[in-house]
Amino acid sequence: MRTLRTTAQALMFGLIFATAGLAQTWDDVGSIFAGRCTKCHSGPAAPLGLDLSTYDSAISGSWTGRVIVAGDAANSPVIRRLKGEILPRMPFDGPPFLTDEEIALISAWIDAGAIDGESKAGPISLPEVPRPGEPVNFAHVERIFLQRCVKCHSDNSVLGSPPEGLRLGSYGQILVGAERLVLVPGNPEMSEIWRKITGISSPRMPKDGPPYLSEDEIRLIRDWIAQGAADANGEPAPIPAGREIRLRGILTARNAIDGAVFTVTPGTRIDKPPAVGDEAEVRAIIADDGSVRATRLRSR
Repeated sequence: MRTLRTTAQALMFGLIFATAGLAQTWDDVGSIFAGRCTKCHSGPAAPLGLDLSTYDSAISGSWTGRVIVAGDAANSPVIRRLKGEILPRMPFDGPPFLTDEEIALISAWIDAGAIDGESKAGPISLPEVPRPGEPVNFAHVERIFLQRCVKCHSDNSVLGSPPEGLRLGSYGQILVGAERLVLVPGNPEMSEIWRKITGISSPRMPKDGPPYLSEDEIRLIRDWIAQGAADANGEPAPIPAGREIRLRGILTARNAIDGAVFTVTPGTRIDKPPAVGDEAEVRAIIADDGSVRATRLRSR
C-alpha cells in the first residue's frame, strides 16, 4: 500500500510540474483568453474595465483591483471566477466553461509568477466596424451582445435565470428567441431587440443602463437586422415563418405600431379597437415571405 501511495504521489507531483512547465509566459495562456474571454473583456466597453487582450491590461486588473495575483493562483480572482468559486462563473456565455486543463494551464502560469515573456502574440485584432451602408454580419455585433446583454440573458445570468428564457449569448440563441421571436430578419422595426435598445419598448435595455448602447452600436445592430441578420460568414438568416411576435407601443396607423407595419386581415381579432395615437398591443406571426400578419390587435 505504501508503495502504491508513494507511486501515486510521484505521478501527481509529476503532473503538476509538467503542467507548470507548459505555461511559463503570457504567450502560453494568451490564446485561451483570446478564445474565450476577450470577446467581452477587451476594448473600452470591457466589463468593470477588465481587458484581457494584452499582458499589461490583464495584469492591471479591473476597476475593483487586480484579478491576477502573481505566484498565487488559488487567490487570484480570475481563477476563482473560472472555477465558479466566485459567482457568476466565467465566461458569462458558458456552459461550456473552460476545461480543467485550460484552467490548470492558467493557474500554473500564475503560480510561476505570471511572467510576460517575449509577448509574440500581441493584442487581439477586432473586426473593423462597418460604416453606414456597408455589409454587417454577426461577427461585427457579437461583442455588443456579449459585453452588454449576456450578464442577464444567459444560463449564467446574474438574475439567476435568463428573463423569459431569452438567451443572447450566440447567433443561434438570438435567432431562436424565447417563447416569441425578438428578431425578425430584414425588419428591425418589428424586432424587439432593436426596440428595446432604442427605448421604443420599455424597459429600455440593457437594464443596467444608463449608459445604454451608443448611437454607433445601435446603428450597427439595426443595419445587421435590416440586412438580414447574417451569420459570421455573411449568410442571411432564414425567414422564421410561423413564429409569433408581440409588440406594445403607440398605434401610428391602422396597421402600424411605432411605425412598424403589419397586415390586418379578416381573421385578425380586434379587441377594444384602438385609435391612431392610442397605446396598443399587436400579436402577429411571420408569413412565408417575411411579412408580419396580425392575429390580434387591442388597446392597452
